[in-house]
Amino acid sequence: MDGRQQRGMQIAASGGANGEGGFWRVASQSSARTYSVNPYAGDCSCPDYVEWNVRCKHVWAAIFTMTAETPDGTVTQTARLTYSQEWTSYNRAQVEEKDTFMRLLADLCSGVPQPVQTNGRPRLPLSDMAFAAAFKVYSRFSSRRFSSDLREAQERGLIDRTPHFNSVTNYMSSNALTPVLHDLIEASSLPLKAVETDFAVDSSGFSTSRFIRWLDTKHGREAHRREWIKAHLMVGVTTNVVTAAEISGWREGDTRYFAPLVKSTAERFHIGAVAADKAYLSRPNLALVEQVGGLPYIPFKSNSRLEIPLLPEHSSPWSRMYHAFSLNREEFTRQYHKRSNVESTFSMIKAKFGDALLSKSPRGQENETLCKVLCHNVVVVGQAAIEFGIAPTFRTAGAV
Repeated sequence: MDGRQQRGMQIAASGGANGEGGFWRVASQSSARTYSVNPYAGDCSCPDYVEWNVRCKHVWAAIFTMTAETPDGTVTQTARLTYSQEWTSYNRAQVEEKDTFMRLLADLCSGVPQPVQTNGRPRLPLSDMAFAAAFKVYSRFSSRRFSSDLREAQERGLIDRTPHFNSVTNYMSSNALTPVLHDLIEASSLPLKAVETDFAVDSSGFSTSRFIRWLDTKHGREAHRREWIKAHLMVGVTTNVVTAAEISGWREGDTRYFAPLVKSTAERFHIGAVAADKAYLSRPNLALVEQVGGLPYIPFKSNSRLEIPLLPEHSSPWSRMYHAFSLNREEFTRQYHKRSNVESTFSMIKAKFGDALLSKSPRGQENETLCKVLCHNVVVVGQAAIEFGIAPTFRTAGAV
């Protein structure tokens, strides 16, 4: 038992944890305040959890309190930490997922305009190739083994004709496909516009088949590791739908991609709050979120300082959020904890569509990553439609 568990047991023994279900109030050991705890999610509003993102003593206190003991101290029953699930809707969504995905993806891609062609051989419809590229990423098959899925899609009338497997590979590395995928990702989030008002921003890497050489300074020898690219996402924290995406190299910093993600989302969604980690802390980023009508929840660093305006009405977004962070830490951290949803989104994407990229060219790797994000959105919308009992479609949402 580590130190956090021991202190959690002390809090539980003193009766400092009270609550039920997913909401508990746990007393601090060093002050008179209390913290909000969700033992099922392992979340707490205390600074220890915010700083280290590990199960703190307050979470352990709630868990130990949920453990029933006999008078002699032996454990008879321990609460099982699980999420509630509407299994009928969940099972239906899983059983029908591929069929729903193909239908929704074809509906979404049908709005892709075909570029004007003045000479050369007739090109394949760009809408069909966008469908084929995304469907290939969903299937996780090679281009050759994926051909039978495309034939099935043609038989169902979802595409005009079955492209050659080389054509699918070539279009995956095409510059023309990149802006189309960005538009499709944004359009695929629109059916959930009425649900999402709070958002979170973060980045994560996807490994490639290329290697880079670097010098291990600790051991003084050359070593090799895989190169990777970064996906920067803005995610709705209610359904985990991605509202905007940007792709960069592994050396790029995160904060420069905050503004384009927020601006793109603000064009289509009402923004109530935006949560992000300390890597995105800057005065322009805080001001931008306020400009689009939202509240930024980005923790301040240890060397951050308060700006004191000459008049109260001259206070800046930095000073206003610094006061919220310092004087109302519990509410601030409660909102900031929604940032964990963007990490869950990355976990969902990588678990379902893989955390490695098969494409060799930089453009192909960017498009393949965007396809993973697009597939995630289509799956999320399909599942949400079944759970909410609505007919899933993108045409009425203004897709592309």
